[in-house]
Amino acid sequence: MDFDLTSEQLSIQKAAREFAEGEFDIDLVQELEMKREFPWEIWKKSCKLGFVGMDFPEEYGGQGYGLFEAILVHEEFCRKAATFGMVVSGVPFGSRIILKNGTEEQKQKYLIPMTKGEMISAGAFTEPDRGSDLTSLSTIARKEGKDYIINGTKTFTTMAGNANFIIVLCQTDPEAKPGYKGQSSIIVETDRKGIEISKFETMGWRTLGTTEVSFTDVRVPEENLIGRENRGFYQSLDFLNEYRALVGAIATGIAQGAFDRALKYAKEREAFGRKIGEFQAIQHKLAEMATKIETARLLTYKAAHDLDKGVVDPKLCSMTKWFTARVAAEVADEAIEILGGHGYMTENEVERFYRDARALELVEGTREIQKNTIARILLGKLR
Repeated sequence: MDFDLTSEQLSIQKAAREFAEGEFDIDLVQELEMKREFPWEIWKKSCKLGFVGMDFPEEYGGQGYGLFEAILVHEEFCRKAATFGMVVSGVPFGSRIILKNGTEEQKQKYLIPMTKGEMISAGAFTEPDRGSDLTSLSTIARKEGKDYIINGTKTFTTMAGNANFIIVLCQTDPEAKPGYKGQSSIIVETDRKGIEISKFETMGWRTLGTTEVSFTDVRVPEENLIGRENRGFYQSLDFLNEYRALVGAIATGIAQGAFDRALKYAKEREAFGRKIGEFQAIQHKLAEMATKIETARLLTYKAAHDLDKGVVDPKLCSMTKWFTARVAAEVADEAIEILGGHGYMTENEVERFYRDARALELVEGTREIQKNTIARILLGKLR
């Protein structure tokens, strides 16, 4: 398959690279990481220039491009600094469910302010005692008149601490067999009574904020239901297939960023009277890293290309997420090895690339979950 970029795609890629180079100041990245603060100014500028929601339709504040163009931006941003770059994917997280399944009123109310830089969304799927298993939930949304009353707890909810609204996957039919056929997606504004949000201290992703969200008798109107009742599980799967291609771009960008710094160091650092890049052991590391990155990029491009064509292949999406996340972690780890003790120092950035890469193997389904999906499809047990 030919992935030669068009002139317009090359312009988007260049614009994203120039923005990241100009705005993602390393001192600012390190400062906000230490403070665990969200990069508000970067977010505002990203929205103003159209990088956030790039593949959303123009009538909802987007640029009207495809997922392929969006991943070009993700890759370039995360190549410079993933902790800032993931703002582009993190801010609209979960809102794609509104885009695909919401009413026109919901799209106008939530998507336009989000792409303008006036709102942030989050998605709450994972539960403390269930992890990657979305087939059964403890978070219940009980119908009372024209409202839903929500009780339960969601965990590992990225961005919720900064979000204006959260798309919450709830059990709306406790009697459904199997249970996932009774799940629904509901929009919950974070200023509603009964919501409690607590932040975790995490190894990476420090500027985004990872949280636990508790719902105690949270009342939301029925118009906050996204799509049909009891279709939330299927909406979530559709969303995750698309988002796994975006994770591929994040992972590829992280891997490329770590590689860039390792390559530069190998060309400059001297040991035993020679540049360390002249040693075969280092050369082999660089060769393997570059090959893995190129493979990850091609897999990501294919997944995004197919999704833009309307071809949804859960196997390919799971392959993309699992493989690219593993590559990001492996390449970042090798970059630390090449820099030696210097790679462990924050000023050389590669330790941050590793910390951010490692999280990718855990979110949106662990690598074991991705392998399960791939294998079941190959064996004809999942259609």
